[in-house]
Amino acid sequence: MELQSVRSAHSNLHKDRRASKDRYGEALDALLADLAKVNNSRERASKLFQWLINPIPIKAFFRETWEKKPILVQRRNPDFYKGLFSTAEFDRVLREEDVQYGVNLDVTSYTNGKRETHNPPGRALPFTVWDFYERGCSLRMLNPQAFSSTVWNVLSILQEQFGSMAGANVYLTPPGTQGFAPHYDDIEAFVVQLEGKKHWRFSFWVFSPANFDQADIGKPILEVVLEAGDLLYFPRGFIHQGDCLPDAHSLHITISSYQKNSWGDLLEKVVPAALEIAMEEDVEFRQGLPLDYLTFMGIQNSDKDDTRRSKFLSRIETLMKKLVDYAPVDAAVDQKAKDFLHDCLPPVLTPEELASSVKGAPVRWERGRVMDVGGCITPQTQVRLLRAGCARLCSDGEGVHLYYTTDNSRVYHKEELKSFEINPEHTEAVEFLIHSYPTFVTVGSFPCDSAGDKVVLAELLFERGIIHTAELL
Repeated sequence: MELQSVRSAHSNLHKDRRASKDRYGEALDALLADLAKVNNSRERASKLFQWLINPIPIKAFFRETWEKKPILVQRRNPDFYKGLFSTAEFDRVLREEDVQYGVNLDVTSYTNGKRETHNPPGRALPFTVWDFYERGCSLRMLNPQAFSSTVWNVLSILQEQFGSMAGANVYLTPPGTQGFAPHYDDIEAFVVQLEGKKHWRFSFWVFSPANFDQADIGKPILEVVLEAGDLLYFPRGFIHQGDCLPDAHSLHITISSYQKNSWGDLLEKVVPAALEIAMEEDVEFRQGLPLDYLTFMGIQNSDKDDTRRSKFLSRIETLMKKLVDYAPVDAAVDQKAKDFLHDCLPPVLTPEELASSVKGAPVRWERGRVMDVGGCITPQTQVRLLRAGCARLCSDGEGVHLYYTTDNSRVYHKEELKSFEINPEHTEAVEFLIHSYPTFVTVGSFPCDSAGDKVVLAELLFERGIIHTAELL
């Protein structure tokens, strides 16, 4: 990929933007308010992602750019991402929240080819943090979604677009400095420039960590300066280096996704399970190795011209092909899904969702007694999942459990993965509810044996915050 072609592509993007009459440059809070009115959370995610990469169409992005090449969107509109995060918000978080060095904040520098971390122990207080900054250190906030409701909202929506955890780091860098050595990441990265500007250089994609020397980025294939309102996307594995120009600080947020979400990551779950099943069910996998295999196999024998080696390797190939027949692919996918649900941020409820879910129930203690206990769920009550991907049925071979995200923490893996066992007679009804989204369905339409079972199941899901009602109870 050459810089000239990138600039040419961006020229076309600017023309598209000038010709466009869409609303994606509006204030973020107004956009999020509009998205809260969208009935389908998957559609909501798609619209927010389109705002993030605008004016590149989503289908074109995933067809031509995703996992393939870096791309720069230069907007010449410093307010495009206004409201997402700011240095003022950074300062507020330091003053009001329990920010811990090494957990929530890193203080770093990169000088004369040496990368250093300067984290003292304990809480990161403004007096010390801003002193580090004034002395030329970069500040990295590791989980801004734990402190910023806007970042939390944005990431919780985008995770449905990716089907994978959406995370973020915020980077604040003083003018004329660099905080990190050249490196590569194992995530798909969207660098959103919020304030100031930053100079970036990219080099060839890393196929193996052993081939990468972090002291030398090599000849760049892309060199750009991001200004406020610009977006830079690059796939995992590209070596990159960012430094601040002398005349301005830089504040950017990197939104990331697709970590450990490759075919290889899935096969890490499929292959051991397939081998365990094959060993149990197929005698060929249990047959002993040749008595003398150590005399002709292994590195010390790899250059030998020995027919026994060819026969041995042919047998391995045959067994590997047979292994496919024992691969529990659906079970492995469910394992990946459980990991994703554990990674997920909890949803940010819209006012309507809050009022119609257990978390917005008006019941309270007032004037010496419990008030507004509320109505009951009946067969006529209309319900649906709170979000398209907030719950999933999985089986461990002994029972069926429903895993869900609505009680997750904003802090990564602070809570254990949430689940509970589903009665066998209720599994079909839960599947029906999952596949019915975004349509509201009556409790009476649940495929359960009795009306009582239908109501009991609906009450259980409502109390766990997994479903909400079309009308207030």
